[in-house]
Amino acid sequence: MTRFAVDHSRHALIATWGTGIGDIATTVAEQVPSSPDVLRLATSLTELSSACWRCYTHPSSAADQHGPNSVGWQRQAERDAFASVIPALLAPVRPANGALTLYSTRVEEVAHRVGRTLHTINHAPLAGSVATDVTAELAAIENAELGDLTARAQQAVMLSREDASPLQVAQADSLLHQHPFGTEALFTKIDPTAAAIAAAHWLYAAATISARHTGLHPMQTISEVDNIKAPAQESLTEVISAMSGGGSPRAAVMPMIRNALHVAEGHLYGVTEAKHRIGVAEELIAQARTDHPELGLGPSTVYLPITPLNPARPALDLLENLLYGIRSCWLTFSQHADTPPGREPGRPRRHHRHTEVFLAEVRKRAALDRSRLL
Repeated sequence: MTRFAVDHSRHALIATWGTGIGDIATTVAEQVPSSPDVLRLATSLTELSSACWRCYTHPSSAADQHGPNSVGWQRQAERDAFASVIPALLAPVRPANGALTLYSTRVEEVAHRVGRTLHTINHAPLAGSVATDVTAELAAIENAELGDLTARAQQAVMLSREDASPLQVAQADSLLHQHPFGTEALFTKIDPTAAAIAAAHWLYAAATISARHTGLHPMQTISEVDNIKAPAQESLTEVISAMSGGGSPRAAVMPMIRNALHVAEGHLYGVTEAKHRIGVAEELIAQARTDHPELGLGPSTVYLPITPLNPARPALDLLENLLYGIRSCWLTFSQHADTPPGREPGRPRRHHRHTEVFLAEVRKRAALDRSRLL
């Protein structure tokens, strides 16, 4: 989302957003009045951007229910409220005598708050500049919904979405065909949820090729590598397991991202999964008590992650894990490539040749299974 701030040295209202490799700043208005209300305006504009971008990250199409007053219905109402944003900025509802006004959508509520702050400041050039900038923000969201993440819409690369554009998935697949180990463009030009779906497709291809050459199970091509953190290991295992069972890359990726997004908002997505995690934790406690009764271990001593992904950035977290998994498959492949039968895998001796063979076969396998991706 876009964050707004006041530059006191220039008496300017500025806007900033992420691009995947750093933030861009632009001037919304100059010569703004020196007033605390301008700081309130910046805060409200940031909240408005957050509310509007949530319509992108949580689209109505991704909701489980679509009847009257359902989650899907409410999300669509928020998206439809885009049409009322600019009118609210220019002619906000100003309750008389402190009366409370209730709005049906968060987008409309915050837009009227921005409008009321602009009315209090009473500075026509500032109001016009803010309306122009908010119009550009709404257009950026609409472009992102269409899969166009250029210009201001590039900030979508920082957000985790409950859905993915087929166009973005195809673009990510093309980038991974060129650079199977990943490239900066995946983080600066592609929606991370779409990139994660494509990366899951390429991880499975890499795990399959590595398993074929090493005699290991695809899951073992990941676990063979040291220094993979437990949450990353769990997310990679979930993806490979789901796809080994015939699931598509989308079906393997989306439940994890959606679950993490729900956790970020204080909800559990799927009680069955939570029960399973608690059950495993209880088994670990029981075993630890048996093995080390002197430690006095109890339920409060066990760290129980609700999700293997970082709820603050689940799609980006998963994408990083998947790319790490692809490199892990290559490392396992290389370690076994020069190992004579009956000997333990050693340090790879001919990286360049092994890499060429590995990538050629991974590309062939990914192309063979491409129908599962798109």
